[in-house]
Amino acid sequence: MRVSEILKAQDGTAIRTAGWLYSKNVLGKLIFLRLRDSTGIVQFAVRAEKVGESTFEELKRVQTESSISAEGVVRKDSRAPGGVEVQATAVNIICPSETFPIKPGVGKKFLLDNRHLAIRSRRVTSILKIRAATCELFRRWLRRHGYHEIHNPILITAACEGGATLFKVDYFGRKAFLTQSGQLYNEAAITSLEKVFCLQPSFRAEISRTVRHLTEFWQLEIEEAFATQEDMMRLEEEMISYVTKEMASSKWNELRKVNSSFKPLEPPFKRITYDEALNALSEAGINVQWGNDLGADEEKKLCEIVGSPVFVTRFPAKTRAFYHKPDPDNPKVVLSHDLLIWPYGEIVGGGQRIDDCETLRRRIVEFGLDPEDYKWYIDLRRYGSVPHSGFGLGIERFIAYICNLPHIREATLFPRTPARIYP
Repeated sequence: MRVSEILKAQDGTAIRTAGWLYSKNVLGKLIFLRLRDSTGIVQFAVRAEKVGESTFEELKRVQTESSISAEGVVRKDSRAPGGVEVQATAVNIICPSETFPIKPGVGKKFLLDNRHLAIRSRRVTSILKIRAATCELFRRWLRRHGYHEIHNPILITAACEGGATLFKVDYFGRKAFLTQSGQLYNEAAITSLEKVFCLQPSFRAEISRTVRHLTEFWQLEIEEAFATQEDMMRLEEEMISYVTKEMASSKWNELRKVNSSFKPLEPPFKRITYDEALNALSEAGINVQWGNDLGADEEKKLCEIVGSPVFVTRFPAKTRAFYHKPDPDNPKVVLSHDLLIWPYGEIVGGGQRIDDCETLRRRIVEFGLDPEDYKWYIDLRRYGSVPHSGFGLGIERFIAYICNLPHIREATLFPRTPARIYP
């Protein structure tokens, strides 16, 4: 029986469970054992006359994080964790733990070096459960709205977001890379399924030591045939609003443990152009030269000035990837957008894609890339191309926002950064 079930059980119910020793108190002939599993903590009252002197002596010596199975009878007790205490009738030490190294006051580096042990904390358990629930909610919303989940390759032959940030792989003597994004393959899939999404890891070889960058991260990427940039922004605000509302209701028990002040987001989100963003920043004393991308500091300041969430649209062409469609009214900018949410800045990036061969080929060359590497991608524009749009949402950034985490690495099980690939 899981701990959560024990805490709801009727007085007098006989139960059996297993978990890890969270803490204990020895009071003469009485030991209080608190066992944890992913659903909670329950207290066992252990007496020598019930479990035997030999077992009782072993339990006096057993250390925290030892794995234990136990049987007993439920008794309601307001003094116990969760208002329940189990009168133990049998206890078995499955595997005794050595002295557990994770203790109050240890530094962040020590916790990261021992992440395989640190994930046992109640805080990490809550964050991981929130992440799992969030991904499921995204999937649920997308399926209800007619999107098909696809699974794209991780090994690729050409860059999606710029060649300088590719991780190289020796693929049986051929040059290959770890994927930066599933987007290009999503664009191929819409000619079969029209509305698709993938939820998978991406890799960027960026030397970015910031609180919002990882070298391996997960993205939710959506692509839709016959859709415009405005269609995508409406989709994003509706989907994100749904997920945040569901998290604030059905998952509040976990969310309140890490971010008790969380409030769901309400559409419509604000919209400003890149030019309007630069004007707002200039009035606040922050000057950004036209044509430069917005950095983390500028994004956070914009959220303060304009409000959050906010879409920033129509970025200069040179700041966006090669596949973005030029604005017909002003070819110097592209039909692209970023969604900024305080205090993490960009959480979503998307826009409308180029849908004709010549413009795409020209943009590929302008970015210093070889059109031959993108032959199959260009082919999509040769055989029944259609207007289409999409976006990518960073899962770790979104979880960091929901949980109000100080660093994005807390939003993933085993973070990968330029300085960390262990454990």
